[in-house]
Amino acid sequence: MRVRSGVRVVRHGDRRRRARRRRVLWGGGEVLVTVGVLLMLLVVHQLWWTNREARRGAERKVEALEREWGNPGAGAGSGPAVTPSAPATAPAAGPGRSASRAPRSSYVPASLPRRSQAYAVLDIPRLGLRVPVAEGVSKADVLNMGYVGHYRGTQQPGQAGNFGLAGHRNTHGEPFRYLPRLRRGDDIEVETRTATYVYGVDQILPQTSATDSGVVRPVPRSLVRPSYGYDQPGYYITLTTCTPEFTSRYRMVVWGKLISMRPR
Repeated sequence: MRVRSGVRVVRHGDRRRRARRRRVLWGGGEVLVTVGVLLMLLVVHQLWWTNREARRGAERKVEALEREWGNPGAGAGSGPAVTPSAPATAPAAGPGRSASRAPRSSYVPASLPRRSQAYAVLDIPRLGLRVPVAEGVSKADVLNMGYVGHYRGTQQPGQAGNFGLAGHRNTHGEPFRYLPRLRRGDDIEVETRTATYVYGVDQILPQTSATDSGVVRPVPRSLVRPSYGYDQPGYYITLTTCTPEFTSRYRMVVWGKLISMRPR
């Protein structure tokens, strides 16, 4: 740039550089806006669409299981209660009721469920939750379908030992999102083709390692926080999910003890 006789002269090169800078800034702004929109769409997909689709699919599966069992629309409260006997350990009593003993007979499937097969319904009245239970904890074939997954190698519902389950806390139906609302004595009901098994919430482990395998052992006890768990064989149910919300760093655990069995 030169100044002649008091007149400022702007060269064409300076104009081109300024125009180039404006185009770069404008283009960068468009990229940032586009990335922001894509991220927003991804969040909407994860937090809304996957939940909506998984929940609808889980509801349809529950209805299909009820039709298959020949008792459509039946709730867990139907059927006479069986007075159990011969306990391995005495289940904890819920508020306002006495503890029952383990049932004389328990669920013995004609054949083990196939991997990813939905074969039971988990019903937790306090949470308004009614969701299919499928074999295994595969994300693609079970958990991301909005189902609760059964840990392979743990017992089946109503059997002596530990019936271990896992479910998403967030996204993909998030069946266990409100697990922290459970309180000691709340009912956890598991419906199968032949019976409904009622467990009472007994212990809650707010947080442990994601690798704490002790929580799903036949006699469950945390290896990380050994003050939580049990010393004697019994009829247990274990619910596990990720914690805190929107992370998978730790696990929350809810344990229940079997109270009664109602044949369908």
